[in-house]
Amino acid sequence: MVFGVLALTAAAIFAGAAFYVSFVEHPARSALDDRAQLIQWKPSYARGAQMQASLALIGFGLGLAAWWRTGDELWAAGAFVLVANWPYTMLMIMPTNNRLKAISPDEAGVESRALLERWGRLHLRRTMLGLGSTAFFLWAAIATA
Repeated sequence: MVFGVLALTAAAIFAGAAFYVSFVEHPARSALDDRAQLIQWKPSYARGAQMQASLALIGFGLGLAAWWRTGDELWAAGAFVLVANWPYTMLMIMPTNNRLKAISPDEAGVESRALLERWGRLHLRRTMLGLGSTAFFLWAAIATA
């Protein structure tokens, strides 16, 4: 059960961080002027990506370990929903990220604002994946308790 509790913890931290970005940080950033918005996004994204990518992989591994130990498919479901953030990010969010990274702060304007609005909508889906994974892990933990 230790693997399951740790998987649940990793998924909950991931979901909490993603929720914060989607409902606090990004809306606050959106109130800034175009240049300041882009300047704030770049280092924030770089740091957040490292943390969330690590949490997704750690939670995935722990969820699979809990599934292997218990045989309960809910642990595997939570693990796969959490790690789905990797391909989702690579396929759906990375093109927007790369375009934003290529814009210098002095070139910020209508395009960067539109890309950041799109980024916010895309990131919200990462939040949903994190919450879904947490729900699966919680369900599995309650079912095996």
